[in-house]
Amino acid sequence: MTSRSRTLLLAFSALGAAASATSSYVHYRLLTDPTYTSFCDVNSSVNCTEAYLSPYGSFWGVPVAPLGLLYFAFVMLMAGLGGRKTSVAGETAPAYVFVASTMALAFVLYLGYASYFVLKVFCILCALTYVSAIAIFIISGGATTFPMTTLPRRASNDFRTLVSKPLSLGLALVFVLGAVAVIAAFPREGVVVEPQQASQPLPPVSDADRAKIAEWWDVQPQVTVPVPADGAKVVIVKFNDYQCGACKLTHEMYRGVLDKYIATKEVRYVVKHYPLEGECNAGAAGGNHYAACEAAAGVLMARSKGTAGKLEDWIFQNIGPPVLTPQQVKDAVRTVGGVTDFDAQYARVIEEVKADAGLGKLLGVESTPTFFINGRRLPPSLVQPQYLDVLIDLELKRAAK
Repeated sequence: MTSRSRTLLLAFSALGAAASATSSYVHYRLLTDPTYTSFCDVNSSVNCTEAYLSPYGSFWGVPVAPLGLLYFAFVMLMAGLGGRKTSVAGETAPAYVFVASTMALAFVLYLGYASYFVLKVFCILCALTYVSAIAIFIISGGATTFPMTTLPRRASNDFRTLVSKPLSLGLALVFVLGAVAVIAAFPREGVVVEPQQASQPLPPVSDADRAKIAEWWDVQPQVTVPVPADGAKVVIVKFNDYQCGACKLTHEMYRGVLDKYIATKEVRYVVKHYPLEGECNAGAAGGNHYAACEAAAGVLMARSKGTAGKLEDWIFQNIGPPVLTPQQVKDAVRTVGGVTDFDAQYARVIEEVKADAGLGKLLGVESTPTFFINGRRLPPSLVQPQYLDVLIDLELKRAAK
């Protein structure tokens, strides 16, 4: 490996590692801190939160960001070894990087397509990792000086040498254990909450944290949301899109908390529809959730059959990838929701969806999910269930005074 190739690999792997580390921090905070708003959320189009909390933000339940961090750390390690004259892997290091970067390239091309063409959002930190991964692929390919068909034999020799050197073996084990620890530290996403899971006790919230949340909540602006309370002390309104990954997460995570309070009749929970699709939402003319209008209309139709909740669960469990199509939603409305005249009802029901979307636009809704609790808006980041419980309890106590 030439000095120039090594320097470039180290530079781009450092850039990618920095972006991935920052992404990991942001994603972790979004999952664990109810008051956190990502610094890279500029608007609905330039938005890291939408990318991280979408179905494409995780791979087999593991957030993508820490996986990227591990990849770039591996490249830095290989580039460092390749620059040592005494290193037995000095010649093969670029080839190892090239193999890893080929897989990384396929991954970032998929994620880039999902971000720019499916979600239609630009994530600044994601873009930096994409650029770094592509550059590493090109540089490592040019730095490899032998036929790749000989790599398995060379790798076997390198492995025997690695095992024979305690220091090198120790470094390798540290890297593997560190990778496992990083992945294990992250909360898992995309897991469907079963009824028995929803009833489990919530993590405790200390008095100090409750006071801090109350202080923060007091300064949040309050607007009038024209939804009748029907005798409830607290009204929670969710503006929802059935093709939104974060909407799926909140649907599953909040179920136990909401059911507990709804059963007391002191809390009313209302779902309003804000599909990110221009067909039924003038505020999302450029949206690309092409089955969201059909899904919202189908759930409204299923209410009269008493199957709306069952249909919601099915839609969210099948949100993708691959992305749901309008025809798949229509089929589910029939088979899961028991509605046999979807097309006949659609023109009438979609007007209710449009009315919900219009209300959302008046209230300044730009993304989903957007929650209002007694007129105060939750932050766009994901609020954990225990903190939602604190906010509802806080509103109930204030209403009782």
